[in-house]
Amino acid sequence: MHIIKSIDESLYNLIIHLMSSNVTAIMIFVSYLGSAVTLITLTIGFFIILKNKRDSKYISLNLVLVFLLNRILKLIIGRQRPTVLRLVLEDGYSFPSGHSMVSMGFYGFLIYLIYINIKNKKVKYLSIAFLSFLILFIGISRIYLGVHYATDVIGGFIIALLYLIIFIKYMYKIKS
Repeated sequence: MHIIKSIDESLYNLIIHLMSSNVTAIMIFVSYLGSAVTLITLTIGFFIILKNKRDSKYISLNLVLVFLLNRILKLIIGRQRPTVLRLVLEDGYSFPSGHSMVSMGFYGFLIYLIYINIKNKKVKYLSIAFLSFLILFIGISRIYLGVHYATDVIGGFIIALLYLIIFIKYMYKIKS
């Protein structure tokens, strides 16, 4: 437990040195990009825009499954949220970070789809880099805003990566 507390305190102390009203506004916006409203809106948009309805269906299924997995884990683990400095209000349990885990699951699956479907290497790798940084900054925003410990974010990322491997290998590969 001491190592977890040490990681949480070290990363939080590193991040709070960045605090300013401008950075806070940016972090609130970045955090919003990992919110349920944004991810559901994007999923609906993909359903409308994408010609490949199979991918649209799996984007939706992926979002539902990673969200449910996160909720189940939060209930099982029951870790309380930080109470030191909260810049936004959140309720519920802290581990694993929902924004971090669900964003990694959602945007990570988009990265996979981009990797296998986009032929233009410049577009492919710029899109992958952008989404990778977005995932990272969504996690950082949750620590900055004081609603998660660093280990909640790291744990959410790791669990989502393991989930994605299983989802892609066993669910997405199924012919529909």
